This record gives sequence, structure tokens and C-alpha cells, in this order.
Amino acid sequence: MSEKLTVCVCGGGNGAHAMAGLAAAHAQTEARVLTLFQDEAERWTNFLKDGDFTIKRIFPDESVKEIKAKPTIVTKDASKAIPGADMIIFCVPAFAHGQYFNAILPYVQPNTAIIGLPGQPGFEFQCFHVLKDKARQCTIMSYESLPWACRILEFGRLVEILGAKDSLMGSIIVGKSKLKIDPAKTLQSMLGEHPILKMANNFIEPYLMTKSIVHPPLLYAKWRDWDGQPLSEIPLFYQGLDELGASSLSGVSDEVVATAEAISKQKPELAQTHVQHLLEWYRHDYRETVQDPTSLFTAMKTNQAYNGLVHPMKEAGQGKWVPNFGYRYLTEDVPFGLVVTKGLAQLAGVPTPETDRVLAWCQEKLGKEFIVGSELKGKDLALSRAPQAYGYKSLDDLVALL
Repeated sequence: MSEKLTVCVCGGGNGAHAMAGLAAAHAQTEARVLTLFQDEAERWTNFLKDGDFTIKRIFPDESVKEIKAKPTIVTKDASKAIPGADMIIFCVPAFAHGQYFNAILPYVQPNTAIIGLPGQPGFEFQCFHVLKDKARQCTIMSYESLPWACRILEFGRLVEILGAKDSLMGSIIVGKSKLKIDPAKTLQSMLGEHPILKMANNFIEPYLMTKSIVHPPLLYAKWRDWDGQPLSEIPLFYQGLDELGASSLSGVSDEVVATAEAISKQKPELAQTHVQHLLEWYRHDYRETVQDPTSLFTAMKTNQAYNGLVHPMKEAGQGKWVPNFGYRYLTEDVPFGLVVTKGLAQLAGVPTPETDRVLAWCQEKLGKEFIVGSELKGKDLALSRAPQAYGYKSLDDLVALL
């Protein structure tokens, strides 16, 4: 690349460390970091003054590659990080996206690629809501998850990338922008051979492919009849599900597939050809670790990739445990996951009795109200990223964003 590229990575956690390092190592690229936490910005900046920043990348064959590359600036001041940026990459959880959208609002320039990595359901809705006309002058992209598992070993100095996903699905809204680079190809170049970046048909499709529908039904099934008494053992999460949990999850997945089919039929511009039932996803993506793919129940129970994974719990004293309903499986996967898919179903005219049942229980545990009966009209709807939270009242409103 002969022309210099400027990339701003938003965030200060594991993913932001990894992405900032890979961006800085990319040819002819200036990498900046915007973290809205003052202590993170100061600590990272101080470490960069007197030492290297290293990405330790571990490959499937257990070989290790160390990459040394520093971002040019780490700051909490968006006026220093955003102007001139060709790509702005969000590497923060969905609950923090609003803060970053508002921080970058005054400084975003036309012909910028704004990328959610991950974006999670509703990323585009929130982007257009906050950035308004500016968003239409930019290219908006969103990917379903982080590209790899990663962890900070030394804050501001050393991050480890443990393994890349095989592939990663994303979406793009080009709008009226005219970029000097192809953002997907550029991001692929930064990430390396894996994951292979793929594109969905449209920005709605990844919302209905999201795996964020998995956790709430499993929590609902496990704890809906809990008597409040602490447990002496922490139960397995995925492999500990019963037939009720599998049935609830399968029912929610059925409703998501029905929503995709209804949207495709009513609005071909929003065709949903990649959406499939969770069982098919397990059969494909976990084909090497699922021992019995007969049903969703058997697939999850025999998935060796889930060995030892347990429910999020809190200590209750005397060696006892109680469920942690403040964990991200509810706090993120409900407002930025299940509520969004419910909103799309409502716009498409698809009934969702199982989703409604799960949401009613989840919102009680969160102390929120998103759904009233079968309608998304609760007092806390604005805290979610359902399309209704931003005033979208029909599928035509969604097509207008393309």
C-alpha cells in the first residue's frame, strides 16, 4: 500500500489491545487507540514511552510468532484520535458502543469506515441514530464476534492471540461514501489468513444468525423454578441442559428462522439466505467436537468444546453458590440480542411465543421491562437496540438504510 492509512481502534480491553497491535503492524498504517477510561489511556501511554508493545500469536500447530508494533497514540480525547481516520474499529462490548458513538460524533469525517468488531445486533441502528446524516456519508460494517480468542498478559505491553476463528460473517452498508480503500480487504490483511472474512446479504442477516439467542433460553430453563436456595455445586451450562432447555432454545431458533423467511418473502432486498436453525449450525461449526448430532439436545450435551463450562454463579458463603443474573449472558444477550430478534419478528408479523416466554423471565431478573405481553412496548425499550427503540416501524424503514 503506497498511501498511508490511519486506523483508530476504540476500546482498551483484550480485543482492542490485539487489534491495535495488528493495525500498527500493517504496512503504511498509523494506528491510534481511543479508550474513554482515563486510567487506561494514561497507563497504556506511559508503557509505550519506555517499552515495546508485543502481540504474541499462537497458531494451531502451536508455533508462536511475536509481532512488535506500537500504536502512535493512546488517548481518551476523541479530538486527537478520530480526525483523519480512514477506519474506526469498535472493539468494545455492545453496552459501551453508545458512549463511543457519542464521543466520535463531532469528529467523524465523510468517507470513513466505521466497523463493529464485534458489532452485535442493533449496531447499525444505534450508529444511524447517534451519527445521523454523518453515518450516511460513511461505510458501516459489523462483524458477529471478535476474530480470535485473546487476552492481555501485560496491560499496554503484551497481548496474546490464542486462536483465530475459521471464518467470520460481517455486513456492510456503503451509503454515500467513497472510500480510498476496500475496508473488508484491508481488515483481512491486518488479521491475516484467518479468520476468513465473509459478507452476509445485508446488515439484518447477521442479527438473525447471532448466537446471542443461545444463553437466555438456557438460563430460563435452568433457573425458572429455582427456589432461591444456594447450591453446593456449580452446574454445567451447555452440557447440563435438560429437555426443557433444549426445547426452549429450539423453539426460539424456530422463531428466528421463521422471521428470516418472512423478511425474505416480504422484502427481497433483505434476503436472509444464511440463517439456519441452531441444530444445523452445531452440525456444521462443531462437526469435529459434537459426538451425537441427532438433535439439538444431544448435540449440546455431547459437544466436547463445552467440556467443563459452567453457569455464571456468585459465592453465597459456606461453599454455596447462587446464579449470577448480572452476567453478560443476560445483561448483553437480552437487550443487544434477543430483544433485537424479537423486534425484527414483530416488524415481519411473526408470532414468537417461546421468545416472549423467555424474555418475560429474563427481564424480571434484570429488573427491566422490554416486553408487555407479546409486544415490545415496555418502559425500558430504549435501553435495548431493537429497531422499535429507534423509531423503525416497518420493514420499509429498514430497507431505507441500505
